[in-house]
Amino acid sequence: MIFKKNYFKASNGVTKEEARERIEKLKKAVNHHRYLYHVLDRQEISDSALDSLKRELKKLEDEFPEFIAPDSPTQRVGGKPLDKFKKVSRAVPMLSLEDVFSEEEFLKWQERLKKVLGRASPLRLFAELKFDGLALSLVYKNGLLIEASTRGDGFIGEDVTQNIKTIEAIPLKLEIHNKSDLFSLEAKLPSRVEIRGEVIIAKKEFEKINKEQEKAGEPKFANPRNLAAGSVRQLDPKITALRRLDFYAYGLIADFGQKFHSEEHIILNSLGFKSDKFSRIFGKSEEILGFWKRIEKEREKLPFQIDGLVTAIDDNDLFKKAGVVGKAPRGAIAFKFTPEEATTIVKDVILQIGRTGVITPIAILNPIKIGGVVVSRATLHNFDEIQRLGIKAGDTAVVGRAGDVIPEVRKVLKELRTGKEKSIKIPVHCPVCKTKIVKEPGETAYRCPNRNCLAIKKEKIYHFVGRAVFDIDGLGPKII
Repeated sequence: MIFKKNYFKASNGVTKEEARERIEKLKKAVNHHRYLYHVLDRQEISDSALDSLKRELKKLEDEFPEFIAPDSPTQRVGGKPLDKFKKVSRAVPMLSLEDVFSEEEFLKWQERLKKVLGRASPLRLFAELKFDGLALSLVYKNGLLIEASTRGDGFIGEDVTQNIKTIEAIPLKLEIHNKSDLFSLEAKLPSRVEIRGEVIIAKKEFEKINKEQEKAGEPKFANPRNLAAGSVRQLDPKITALRRLDFYAYGLIADFGQKFHSEEHIILNSLGFKSDKFSRIFGKSEEILGFWKRIEKEREKLPFQIDGLVTAIDDNDLFKKAGVVGKAPRGAIAFKFTPEEATTIVKDVILQIGRTGVITPIAILNPIKIGGVVVSRATLHNFDEIQRLGIKAGDTAVVGRAGDVIPEVRKVLKELRTGKEKSIKIPVHCPVCKTKIVKEPGETAYRCPNRNCLAIKKEKIYHFVGRAVFDIDGLGPKII
């Protein structure tokens, strides 16, 4: 039974001043986590939680455009380069992509494109896997690799050429390996060719390296993406070579006569690069949506990590005509998979009493979609967990849900506090029968010791008639 009393209620509704304050705090928080992610190769929160913060910021800026500033994370591409590497500037920036997370957002993107391009008919689109690694630019002059650089802020990256030369998947010299409709085997290469792609590490290699770390008494790496990025940014190329990195190409800046992005993948393969074997052309929206759903279900079976699809206009002229909005091209989006974590506001905390008398604090949330399900409450487990998290009513929290697991609060973003948050106190009495609650030595749970407590009796009946025991159809909480 849940005893609903607004012990720790936070305010609802956003005034203009509250929006301004929230935007400033979100900007600061996103910049902090983006710095950790892009510059230091370190994370305090998951990618999906960071995406959630950025989406909230973008939504507030859309509602209050007068507060959009040039320093907002929504107006930039990536992190600044580290000082220990030589800076590399580029004429064609490595732009980031707008994220969409649902069928509705994907279809709206397509409709916006049609309006911008003045087209009524469906667009021919190209979809490929979105690798979760480190974006890289490779420059070849007269066929020889002369420069490799990271994305950096899109315009200025970091020179990691010596490290990249240790990756077997990256050719040091370009050669035409396969004949194409665009060129013959004897065709002359353009004097300058730029290849863009992603440095990754396979899941198996990641597991092997972590086992080696464990044997050596060293800390394990958090995830393949961080390991790949950290390996590329080593000062000693010998360390990079030991990490068994891989590379998948997805972009080509050079004129081979190509008119479509899909043709660039053919050219990349001909030049000796791996590209996404799942990529394909689509003529209908429902086909891409079906592909997105299938890949999301099968992604755990893939040998590498991905976090969505990249979907783009296949026609290069139409892609250029669509232009750029902010720091992202209109003609392409990152169609992300449903996140298993998101950020939201803890509006209230209520107490749930189980059939054994255990009192569980439950966080009441601003509804947020996680794992394809709208979540409005999450368990806080017990009061020891509340103290560990340092959570208060009104806090912005990271909430997670994996599979059918009950949503839980995983982290509090204290840097977003306004000073209006309220502390959560351990109750002295049962909120239903008013009996003094107890905590047994060695236990984390607080309990109502009164066996005649109405809440405990109801929970016992719910359990008795439920699926775990008699599974009585038609007899639920309302009738009881």
